[in-house]
Amino acid sequence: MEGIEQYSSRIKRDCRFQILEIKTSDRKKKQSVATHQQDEAQLIGGHLSPGARVIAMDSRGKIWSTEQLAGKVEAWSQQTNHFQFVIGGPDGLADVILNRADETWSLSNLTFPHFMVRVLLAEQIYRALMLNANHPYHR
Repeated sequence: MEGIEQYSSRIKRDCRFQILEIKTSDRKKKQSVATHQQDEAQLIGGHLSPGARVIAMDSRGKIWSTEQLAGKVEAWSQQTNHFQFVIGGPDGLADVILNRADETWSLSNLTFPHFMVRVLLAEQIYRALMLNANHPYHR
């Protein structure tokens, strides 16, 4: 998607940025929501790095201003240089992933399609980096 590519290339000037898409659980199977979430949690969990700061993207998370996000990025950077933002499947993230997360962040009280969340997330990360660098982009 063009928006993701645009922000990815901008972010890569300041840090390594990668989006990894994990296939969601097969919705054609007649399984409970919890079972789908658990299947996805196993796949997601296999990609979480032990030393990473994990931020779960979830509607139950806290809503941060851009300035708050920039402050968090600055603080997190004092502990690690590896952040992983996790976006769940259509049914959201399983509790095991939410419990593993160091933070739970909600972009809005609205529900967005996954492709928009990826663009919004990339833009907000870029904006936070620019704010911390006193770059005029933030204004």
